[in-house]
Amino acid sequence: MPGSAVTIDHIRAAAGRIAPYVHRTPVLSSRLINAEAGCDILFKCENLQKVGAFKARGAHNAVLCLTREQLARGVATHSSGNHAAALALAASHFGVPAYIVMPENAPASKVAAVRAYGGAITFCESTQAARESTLQDLCARTGASFIPPYDHADVIAGQGTTALELAEQLDPAPDFLLTPVGGGGLLAGCAVATRALLPSTRVIGAEPAGADDAQRSFRSRQWQAQAAPEAVADGLRTALGQLNFRLILDHVEDILCVDDPAIIHATRLVWTRMKLVIEPSAAVGLAVVLQHAQRFAGKRVAIVLSGGNVDIDKLPW
Repeated sequence: MPGSAVTIDHIRAAAGRIAPYVHRTPVLSSRLINAEAGCDILFKCENLQKVGAFKARGAHNAVLCLTREQLARGVATHSSGNHAAALALAASHFGVPAYIVMPENAPASKVAAVRAYGGAITFCESTQAARESTLQDLCARTGASFIPPYDHADVIAGQGTTALELAEQLDPAPDFLLTPVGGGGLLAGCAVATRALLPSTRVIGAEPAGADDAQRSFRSRQWQAQAAPEAVADGLRTALGQLNFRLILDHVEDILCVDDPAIIHATRLVWTRMKLVIEPSAAVGLAVVLQHAQRFAGKRVAIVLSGGNVDIDKLPW
């Protein structure tokens, strides 16, 4: 898929491609959470997706777009967890190796998941530079195809199938759609799909205040680097992708940030009110709605719960 051309047609094609390999996740709501938020919230439960995260969509689509020759040499990526597990699962369907570079501080539960799906892990220092250099060496040695965790057109198209499904599940259309934003693949893909299918729905990114490069980039209209991110939402500490940034500028209304206490409160709220296991990264959208209550008051709001892979021995409360 050349350049930045990610369209609804690419997302529809991805949906057909990945259908045998991923779940069509449910949309759930909570009367008690609605009462606290002052609006009608509809949660797209990607925490119930294969590998426990939306990442299964993009990873499967990207793998299915490889040639037979590329696939035979295996796939590789760097990831703190969810994309790594998703790529390992996708590779396992075709009996090919998945080489995964993970930072040494990756959550133990996500490391265990990657291993369970058959991924071969190489650990590195917890910096973007270390991830990239280790991966480059790995690909040179193995000949594996690099499947980026977010800044890749086929990955973005796969993540956009989340909103494609949501458009089919919701009637009437929501006033807002919120997704977390780290690297930006989910937000970019969902924004493209929403603009095409639900033109009246406004798309908003939700980001931790301690890893706010997407908001800074969006508001300055210039891509800005991530610098020493600190956030309880470990899946959102990564830098915003360049391709994703261009799509976000074209299709997203705003990016709003919240601090760690708000994210922890929202995570706990979903656990206790809905009995759903979500990770802090998945709770950032709800935290934004609760913290910006006036903006969403009385509205119909869809929120993507992006994943449910949390280390239960190290809960944030």
